[in-house]
Amino acid sequence: MSTSINTDTISRDRALPLPAQKSGLWRDLKEAIAGSEQDFTQGGIGRAIFLLSVPMVLEMMMESVFAVVDIFFVSRLGSDAVAAVGLTESMLTIVYAIGVGLAMATTAMVARRIGEKKRQEASVAALQAILVSLLISAPIAISGIFFSENLLVMMGAAPDVIAKGLDYTTLMIGANVVIMLLFVNNAVFRGAGAAAISMRALWIANGLNLILDPCLIMGLGFFPELGIKGAAIATIVGRCVGVFYQFAMLANTKSRINFRHGYLQLNFGVMKKLVQLSLGGIAQFIIATSSWIGLMRIMATFGSESLAGYTIAIRVVIFSIMPAWGMSNAAATLVGQNLGAAKADRAEKSVWKTAWVNVAFLSSIGIFFYLFDETLIRIFSQDPEVVKIGAQALRYFSYGYPFYGFGMVLVQAFNGAGDTATPTKINFICFWVTEIPLAYMLATQADLFFFSGLGLREPGVFTSVIISESLIGLFGVILFKRGKWKKKEV
Repeated sequence: MSTSINTDTISRDRALPLPAQKSGLWRDLKEAIAGSEQDFTQGGIGRAIFLLSVPMVLEMMMESVFAVVDIFFVSRLGSDAVAAVGLTESMLTIVYAIGVGLAMATTAMVARRIGEKKRQEASVAALQAILVSLLISAPIAISGIFFSENLLVMMGAAPDVIAKGLDYTTLMIGANVVIMLLFVNNAVFRGAGAAAISMRALWIANGLNLILDPCLIMGLGFFPELGIKGAAIATIVGRCVGVFYQFAMLANTKSRINFRHGYLQLNFGVMKKLVQLSLGGIAQFIIATSSWIGLMRIMATFGSESLAGYTIAIRVVIFSIMPAWGMSNAAATLVGQNLGAAKADRAEKSVWKTAWVNVAFLSSIGIFFYLFDETLIRIFSQDPEVVKIGAQALRYFSYGYPFYGFGMVLVQAFNGAGDTATPTKINFICFWVTEIPLAYMLATQADLFFFSGLGLREPGVFTSVIISESLIGLFGVILFKRGKWKKKEV
């Protein structure tokens, strides 16, 4: 890289400091949604958190709405269609795991280069991440295009489910590349501090999907009635348009991250580093997901009403914590950029400030859950037993919300620093070593190793969740204070 490029890059970045003075809330809100190129290694930390968090929170909320509405339209096609979607989503978990892991690595590397005022190297890292995602998605696409029926059989799908859902599975797995690219491209923008672009990309993708879903599933207006196949096409088209928008932004030479002609080359060193960093993120996702499946399996032994109540409660919880994930992602970006700028103290202050805001937010949600537990569950079910179990779950989960606030931010802070190994170890201990065995021991009468089961049934599972999630927050605080993450090379 030439000296002239470095000088130009540094001068341009320094010309865009984040103002330290307080601006009006409405002005900051408009700026956060509209997006602007800011230097988050300077100026007020609180305002930096706000400008990064708002678009990330809105992005996560749109993802939540999409998940609910999408299954609403598919459910109109019957249980076989819903089963096909469920089985396909289960198989796509590996795609999500790889996408999330690669996104974590991408955010960490891009943010670090931006903090170092090395725009060209940040752009190179972004391109390598995209190339890695293309290479990984290719064999997965081949398996989906040619072996979807075999995969459904392997998953235990009934013949009617295969007959109705084969096209859906083929299309979704065959087009997995758009899922990968959405994850990775948005990670590039987050790392660069352009969270508003990530927000718009997902709103475009999911918004178009929500419009096309009923049109293609039910054949509204001049659209053909394609059933479950229409759901797949709507999803793929929406995501493709979102990806096209992302690439249009990456092609803009005026943006902080862009693809100039000289960057379009393979860099195996950067690719190797990205893959190494992503392994921790992939492991984190797989550990957390498999733990959730394990708890579902234990709850299933208590009957369909218990399982339904727990499922509804979990959906409510996931929807409620999406804004908290947005704030956690903001912390990851701030850590990466400030470490790159050799401002470890500012990175640490950003994390603690974000964590306390997150704790305040989630604590208020916990109080709301405690006061209106049954009311929230009745929105989804009127079955007395389902409402009872679901409300009980929300009450128990609410006790641990302050700890969740710390855990979420600190885990993402490690990831933002490029230390994906520490959160993986925390997840392993808290989910696999603690949560699953503890849930089994507390909930059932069966013995586990040297311990006798207590037979608390559903409350035993809920208690294990509180303890394991609280341990994540506790371990996160202890390990974060040690400061080893500050020395992580990315």
